[in-house]
Amino acid sequence: MSEIDMRSLWKAIEGYIPLGRSGLLPALHAAQGLYGWISEPVAEEIARALKVPLADVHGVIEFYSLFYNRPAGRRVVHVCVDPACALCGSERLVDDLCAQYGVTPGQVSADGEITIERSPCLGLCEHAPAVWTTGGDRWWIGAPGSERTFPPSVVYGSVRWLTVHCGNGTADLARYGPYRGLEKAYQMTPQAVIAEVKASGLMGRGGAAFPTGVKWEGAARAEGWPKYVVCNTDESEPGTFKDRVLLLDDPHGVIEGMCIAAYAIGASRGYFYVRGEYPYLVPILEKALAEARAAGYLGNGFDVEIRLGAGAYICGEETALFESIEGKRGFPRVKPPFPTTHGLFGKPTVINNVETLRNVPIILERGAAAYRSLGTEKSPGTKLFCLSGDVGRPGLYEAPFGITLRELLEMAGGVDGKLQAVLLGGAAGAFATADHLDVRLTFEDLRAAGLPLGSGVVMVFNDQRDLRRALLRLAEFFAHESCGKCYPCQMGTQRQVEILKRLVNGRWRPKDRQRLQDVGWTMTDASLCGLGQTAASAVLSAMALWPEWFE
Repeated sequence: MSEIDMRSLWKAIEGYIPLGRSGLLPALHAAQGLYGWISEPVAEEIARALKVPLADVHGVIEFYSLFYNRPAGRRVVHVCVDPACALCGSERLVDDLCAQYGVTPGQVSADGEITIERSPCLGLCEHAPAVWTTGGDRWWIGAPGSERTFPPSVVYGSVRWLTVHCGNGTADLARYGPYRGLEKAYQMTPQAVIAEVKASGLMGRGGAAFPTGVKWEGAARAEGWPKYVVCNTDESEPGTFKDRVLLLDDPHGVIEGMCIAAYAIGASRGYFYVRGEYPYLVPILEKALAEARAAGYLGNGFDVEIRLGAGAYICGEETALFESIEGKRGFPRVKPPFPTTHGLFGKPTVINNVETLRNVPIILERGAAAYRSLGTEKSPGTKLFCLSGDVGRPGLYEAPFGITLRELLEMAGGVDGKLQAVLLGGAAGAFATADHLDVRLTFEDLRAAGLPLGSGVVMVFNDQRDLRRALLRLAEFFAHESCGKCYPCQMGTQRQVEILKRLVNGRWRPKDRQRLQDVGWTMTDASLCGLGQTAASAVLSAMALWPEWFE
């Protein structure tokens, strides 16, 4: 590496050197933005500067799919091949682009200009087929030659509590207005704020549905300093895009929720952990955070940093996310201890999903009783649903808990064709059929029907779709995204793919049905974290609904 290159590298990473290991991911992003990939000399210099063992630096580079330890094209074209985009012909688009540039997926074109990548979900399901093109520190939406600025958010709903500012471009602080929920919180004790959140019945919106107030209470009572508030922005569930819309169009609503959480638990530091496929959110968040500091909402005892991930679905799991912020591979931790007592950097931490935090200012401003005026007793408030696939108007829909699946689909323009199935909850979800159309979309009603709400994915398949191929895509997603830490998930996701390939290719063996069930239930019962525990959910639900496919 020349002296000029060395000087450029140090200029790019110097701001992260004081952070030590926790500055590793941003330093690697900066280096890759400078050179297009991370060579051995660059990795060595980053290891030396941050005082991180070189083996650990290589381990991190190889763990995250968006870091390259080999030359890549000046533009890398990521084409989503997960179910919503596959329904819209993304596989054909991959073939066409590869033929156009004379490459195979992952290969660099002869002129060094293009690399085509088959990508997991890009969180652009309502604009399928989704293509995300990067080059240096720039990004585009769309394939080469048809790139465009980011498409406007597609937002509908019978109620617009959470999405009041969405669909009209990014809301700056002047349009968002003062942080009224935070101002009201400051007039209460931290204990009273937690009591109000508990009284609202707010449940986590990331998929686990844990009571938010109970989580805050645990962190508030925990010993240890400092305390942290983390916004989980690693929205990677295939079919999910609600958090992207909220942060694109209404970042201040989420920042205000983080400020209220920090006041309630006594936190001094907050983090946005943004998934690597959402780099365009970073300048929007940086601008919003600067506005909040200028207005005095941040910087007076509590402030927020941004950490950009690098392509790892597992980092949506809360403890794997902590590991990533700390500059490590995103391996989930064994629990207990739980994040409320031993979270980020081993300190008490509240980690909430974007949609969860956006609810908090509404609860504080309106009061718990008003918040509970919508929804049901056990599922109060509104929910964001991500509709994609064979539906008239794909997009983000806000509706009160208690709406039926039939009513939601009618709101979205109905099914294109005859309904075959609806995948609820995303890749980790399960299938509903026409028999479930009148099930109310609440935590309690879906649980009684054996269906998950998850993160709010509603992916529609008409009767012309081959659901067995969709199952294979979901299985390939989990096999690709398994971190490999625990054996049931590491091997189980691979075996699941192998068996489903035989099903799709007409090579089904006599005992494959039993093998598929055994693999699925073993992963469900024995995996360390939620990825492995739900990797077979959609497959097992299909086996129960359509047993004739697996005979």
